[in-house]
Amino acid sequence: MLWRMEWWSGVESGMARSLLYTGFGYLCGSILFARLFGMLLRGKDITQESVDGNPGTANAFLYGGFLCGILTLCGDLLKGFLPVWMYLRRAPLSACSVALIPVMAAPVIGHLFPLFGRIKGGKGIAVTFGCLLGLAPELRPVLILAFVFIFLSAVVRVTPHYDRTIWTYRCAAAGMLFLLENRYIAAAFLLISLAVNGRMHLSDEKREKCQVKLLWMR
Repeated sequence: MLWRMEWWSGVESGMARSLLYTGFGYLCGSILFARLFGMLLRGKDITQESVDGNPGTANAFLYGGFLCGILTLCGDLLKGFLPVWMYLRRAPLSACSVALIPVMAAPVIGHLFPLFGRIKGGKGIAVTFGCLLGLAPELRPVLILAFVFIFLSAVVRVTPHYDRTIWTYRCAAAGMLFLLENRYIAAAFLLISLAVNGRMHLSDEKREKCQVKLLWMR
């Protein structure tokens, strides 16, 4: 009876920890640094000037300037990295647990559908990289995403950015399912990919014809 109570106590504490860091991750993700630093450095909401209204790193650079872009990039990486890294430092064995899935996905979902941004956020690319970096020393997931992103940007050039983002997440999700032994990390990225694809389809961004060109094609 005692071992059963100890086992259930461990399960409860694991569930509580997962819920705590999932909520923490979502709240971190909901902080839209492009708007925050745009207001601090430019005195305005820079997303109002952009075509797509996306509160992300690209628009921070374009409409807020270099410093605003750098600070936004660091902030978006950190809000993905911190919840995952802290969670795994407190509970290393959770890397092989289903509880890792919501913790990894929460910062990205928070950025896509932010509590502080009327549920209209960005594309979540930098935040996703931050979440995957939080898995360190396991770096294969972030390397897979980086490889696919570079490949579809420089070797097989998919344009516009809308379609490149969608196919980057889809291909990276497939790659992780095939290449990673840790199915919980692969499942977490699959959930992130589904959320990003859903957010892209709900966006007001103007749809352009998708084009695919090889590096040597003009």
